[in-house]
Amino acid sequence: MCIGVPMQLTEYGGLHAQAAGRGRDERVDLRLVGECAPGDWVLVFQGAARERLDMQRAAEINAALDLLEQGLGGGSIDPDANPGFALPSAMSVADLAALAGGWASGGPGAACAGGAAAAGSAAGSMPPALPEQD
Repeated sequence: MCIGVPMQLTEYGGLHAQAAGRGRDERVDLRLVGECAPGDWVLVFQGAARERLDMQRAAEINAALDLLEQGLGGGSIDPDANPGFALPSAMSVADLAALAGGWASGGPGAACAGGAAAAGSAAGSMPPALPEQD
């Protein structure tokens, strides 16, 4: 499974920075996110920052990763526990659309009735839906 990890920059040095998060410290490539400063949060995957995060979003991702670690570690998870963030199943259509970058609201790359991506949509749009399995 490939998972991005929220990390906070501790030292900045141009195209790279030192970052700490989830019990580790590493050198992170910043070319995909641009100029940053110590204290900034980024989502790191395979040594590269892929996205800038605010402190709240970093905390939400860390809470989800904590739940995942707990479940994979054999611990029991209280189904009524507050995960620290809104679960997609409890979100409104508008909130889901905002989270998904407009996909659910007919924004760029919204799916057609047949499940395929809109014809002529911009690069990076949502791929066609997989065929249904019998």
